[in-house]
Amino acid sequence: MSTVALTALNKIAEGSEGGNHDSLNPYLTGGAALFILLLLLFITTRFNRDR
Repeated sequence: MSTVALTALNKIAEGSEGGNHDSLNPYLTGGAALFILLLLLFITTRFNRDR
């Protein structure tokens, strides 16, 4: 590959803001993931009772 093509691919991969998205709040994302996992754990334990 040529240097021009590699430079263009690097600029596309990095994006205009270095790849950081302000809309993705790490606390909100982690909290939502934790809530979903706890909900799945609760559902699994409710359906896994011995009869």
